[in-house]
Formats: sequence, C-alpha cells, structure tokens
Amino acid sequence: MRSVVFDIGETLVGETRYWADWARWLGVPPHTMSALVGAVLAEGGDSADAIRIVRPGADVGAEWRARRAAGRGDHLEEGDLYPDVRPALRRLRDAGLWVGIAGNQNAVVADLLKGLALPADAIATSGGWGVSKPSPAFFEQVARWAPGEPGEILYVGDHPANDIAPARACGLRTAHLRRGPIGLTTTAPEADRTVDSLTELAALLTPR
Repeated sequence: MRSVVFDIGETLVGETRYWADWARWLGVPPHTMSALVGAVLAEGGDSADAIRIVRPGADVGAEWRARRAAGRGDHLEEGDLYPDVRPALRRLRDAGLWVGIAGNQNAVVADLLKGLALPADAIATSGGWGVSKPSPAFFEQVARWAPGEPGEILYVGDHPANDIAPARACGLRTAHLRRGPIGLTTTAPEADRTVDSLTELAALLTPR
C-alpha cells in the first residue's frame, strides 16, 4: 500500500451542523430535517430530496446560491471533524503512506479543509475536478492523482454505491467505514476491509 485516499462527508466530516444550517434556512426544526434526510436515504434517494420535501419544487442549486449570497454558505470548523480524523491521518503519514482527501463537494470545500491544516498530502473535490462520484471518471482521477498503481491505492468511504463499488471497478482497493446514516445501515461485502473507525483502519494499515 502506497496511498490512502479518504471520502469527506461522514468519513472525515460529520454532517450534523450542515443539515442544521439547512433547517434554519428552510425554517424547520433541526431534528425534523435530520429525520427527513434519514428517511430519504433509507429509501435509496438523494439527501437533497429532503430539501424538496420541506420546500416542494425547490431548485436546490438556487437555494444554495441564495444561502451563499446571504452569507450562510460553505463553512467548516474543527468541531465538524470526527475526533479520530487527525490522529488516524497523522499515524498513516508517519508510517510513510501518502494521504489524500477527495470527495463530492464544491471547490470551496477544498480550501476550507486546507484551512484546517489536516495531516494530508493533498486535498481535492469533485467541484475542482469537474467529475463526481460514482462516475468512473472520478476514481480514474484518483488513480492518476495518488502515488502508486491502482492496486496500491486504498479508497476509504461510508457509501457502498458511491464509494466502494465504483472504486473497486477502477481497480482501487477499498475500505468501508461504518459511520453515518448510510455507513451504518448498509454493507459492502466486496470491500477489502470494513472498519468501525479510522482509528481501527490506521491500526490495521500500520501494525506496530
């Protein structure tokens, strides 16, 4: 193994505040928004469908642009990171592995993550690359971006359909993280590894 590349949402960054911010924008209680997100994900839908339930016919992109214009757009802070993120990424880098972060977010999120000074060698988003998961083009870009042959690159994510299956189809190795609504309610038996935390993953990849 030469490289480990991490998904962002519900792998490194919890989405609790993200959806609480949407709840405030839409004028509903945060627990209602969370319940709607869980319901649509359980039915195999897109989490953005929760916004359309609250505001039928809404153009989610237009709503997001309105939020940004009102100064309520993209935001990340230390408390949004899962507590195992920094120590796990640091342990992997200290062991000589190249650590990358690449997920389905707009280009601004890459800058916000860089502002948190995470122990990573490179950070990228689908918005910056112009391709998004689960498109094979996203994982082909990961394979070109991270050092090593595809079989020497491990992609870590919580979503079997968006992360694990397409990464494997492109020849990458995979680790399914049982975290967040999707990670905890789905399985990925085809993954090379299944872990309950990044601490567990780091220990498996860097045995002492």
